[in-house]
Amino acid sequence: MKQWLGMVSLLLLIACNDNSRSPLETPIYNQEGDRIGSATFREQAEGVEVKVTVEGLEPGVHGIHVHERPECKGPDFKSAGNHFNPKNADHGLMNENGAHIGDLPNIEAGGDGTVDVELMLPEATLKDGQTSLLRDEGTSLVIHSEADDGMSQPAGDSGERVACAEITVDADDDESSDPTELNENQE
Repeated sequence: MKQWLGMVSLLLLIACNDNSRSPLETPIYNQEGDRIGSATFREQAEGVEVKVTVEGLEPGVHGIHVHERPECKGPDFKSAGNHFNPKNADHGLMNENGAHIGDLPNIEAGGDGTVDVELMLPEATLKDGQTSLLRDEGTSLVIHSEADDGMSQPAGDSGERVACAEITVDADDDESSDPTELNENQE
């Protein structure tokens, strides 16, 4: 009986752990430290879905990647480290020897500087493991000033880092207001 209760308790703990990590919402900040939107990560059978909603970007195409450390110290966000690459692959979604686990398709900010898009990280997970976005202390999501060319090493020649979000198990605890939510309420 004790053994059975122990097994049930363990299964419930595992299930709660995985469910509590998805969805995970994290605020996105610009180089000045202003919140400009959010990213929501949701565990799916085919990987991790990433919904990005931001405003205040320069209109045009921007590279976006998951980086290896959950640190977004502005204004350059170099504290986020390199791209999340636990399998030591080459960079680039168009590279036959790539891509990094953290490589994502480019995003495009409209003429008003807003982005509202869903992307997929097919090899990533929010569960425990080598490709977990939450392994160690977490990772970060970085938006760049230019488009990622999909091939150049080590980061796609995508320019400076203009926005950043820390991906951690505590990311949901941020209480700052999201300007993109204010826009939705005014519509």
